[in-house]
Amino acid sequence: MDKKTLPLWELEEAAFARGSVLVCGCDEAGAGPLAGPVYAGAVILPRGLELPWLNDSKQVTPKRRDLLFDQIREQAVAWAVASVSPEEIDATDILSARMKAMQLAVDRLSPAPDYALIDGNRDRGKYFSVMTPHETVVKGDGRSASIAAASILAKVSRDRYMEEMAEKYPLYRFERHRGYGTRLHYEMLDRYGPCPIHRLTFLKKWEAARRG
Repeated sequence: MDKKTLPLWELEEAAFARGSVLVCGCDEAGAGPLAGPVYAGAVILPRGLELPWLNDSKQVTPKRRDLLFDQIREQAVAWAVASVSPEEIDATDILSARMKAMQLAVDRLSPAPDYALIDGNRDRGKYFSVMTPHETVVKGDGRSASIAAASILAKVSRDRYMEEMAEKYPLYRFERHRGYGTRLHYEMLDRYGPCPIHRLTFLKKWEAARRG
């Protein structure tokens, strides 16, 4: 395996050894931004598949993420992407939205998995929980091939959505910061105020600072 292809199959193999037949990885992207949905990906890979440069999406260049995005969709046993809107994030909370997005992605897989590897250390929020039999895996996108593949799908899908929003709301320069709280983004907020895809609950500190 290429030294840059870090995720392994130990977690999936352990699940197979316990009797699972179809194991998926699941990860989300976009928990922290001030704007846009939170996305989740879920992937069942062919057992033992190795993809060059597969890794946590944050450790892969944009060009390689795009290549992997296509390879994963072409070679996966099943894959799915789901999102939860800024409005629902505001109505609930980001942890609940993350859990809902991940469960929605898992539910869209066909064939359905009998076990899920969930990135992170949380599997329930106030309003939504992961219901599929599963385990949480801290830093799973660097330890599991399935979770890494899911992280690629979630990241690329969200980035492409934000590029579309950059065309719809060009004043905010979403193509530059993808909705994250960068200096440029705050400058645009100071100048123009929030737009319809901003998470208003994430802007409370900014609003308080504006009020002085």
